[in-house]
Amino acid sequence: MMSARPAPSPGPQLRDIHLPPEPSWWPPAPGWWLLAVLLLAAVLAGIWWWRRHRRALHQRRLVLGELDRLARQHQHDGNGVALASALHQLLRRVARRHDAAAVRQRGDAWRQTLARMPVDAATLEQLLALEQQIYRPPAALDHAAAVAAVRCWLQLALKPASWKSVATEHADA
Repeated sequence: MMSARPAPSPGPQLRDIHLPPEPSWWPPAPGWWLLAVLLLAAVLAGIWWWRRHRRALHQRRLVLGELDRLARQHQHDGNGVALASALHQLLRRVARRHDAAAVRQRGDAWRQTLARMPVDAATLEQLLALEQQIYRPPAALDHAAAVAAVRCWLQLALKPASWKSVATEHADA
């Protein structure tokens, strides 16, 4: 008689399928590192632009506030020569931000610096009359028109994109 023995298996004993472990979240794939760097660069560029824009707005408000203060001072004391001198100095200070030679310019060179802003001829003549008004005895100067011309020029000059470059200006001449 035969004894009841299990029949030998024809091959090796196999175990159930084992899946690999889930990938860990750290370290991230190179694409995520690149995305993080790009995002950080975009945030830093945005902060830089925002601060620059706020600083420009602040400077614009300060300069236009000074112009308003000069106009109120003139209404109070009526000193036309002092107004013309202060307006001329304000123009020179703003022009100096874009062209360092503006503080020394006279005559045609000063006219060209003022003409770098896209203003009409009447406004330009009003601005040039300020320099002449400083050195002459009190004459007929329309102070309201002078303040309006300076305000028009300053509003354009305080936007850096509106300045014509010096190289372009000389190439056009």
